[in-house]
Amino acid sequence: MTEKKINVLFLCTHNSARSILAEAILNHIGRGRFKAFSAGSSPRANQQPNPLGLQVLQHAGISIDGLYSKSWDEFGTPGAPHMDLVITVCDNAAGEACPYWPGQPATAHWGYADPSAGDADDAHKLEAFRQTMLALKRRLELLTSLPASKLEKTMLQSTARSLAEEH
Repeated sequence: MTEKKINVLFLCTHNSARSILAEAILNHIGRGRFKAFSAGSSPRANQQPNPLGLQVLQHAGISIDGLYSKSWDEFGTPGAPHMDLVITVCDNAAGEACPYWPGQPATAHWGYADPSAGDADDAHKLEAFRQTMLALKRRLELLTSLPASKLEKTMLQSTARSLAEEH
């Protein structure tokens, strides 16, 4: 019997950096057990994933195919994938009123500083993206290595929240 795939939605404000990184990493390392998505609470008009984030992912051998910035509204529509876990990865999105998610998925907040923020030059921002990617990857490796019992609906929220405290 095959395990049910766990759908994870990563949220940030603009869906251009941290949530995009998390989506790509989890789809890369998810071992077929996870399917990741990302969205923003208020992506800007014509928002695109940050090119430095895409560069860091490509350099790490992680596919960027299909990544695009989108509103979290896409995941509240009929026919949208059912989410098992919704994780905010920026403090702004964590404090916002989230839409109703069908099926009441587990939620957690894993806060990361915005690697694109500030007036640093591209070399420093590129390093910030690399560090953010590595931090996300470490936490997501812990998630993907958990036994199935820790990923059951009744355990998923406390498991995901405990990962925020450990790293």
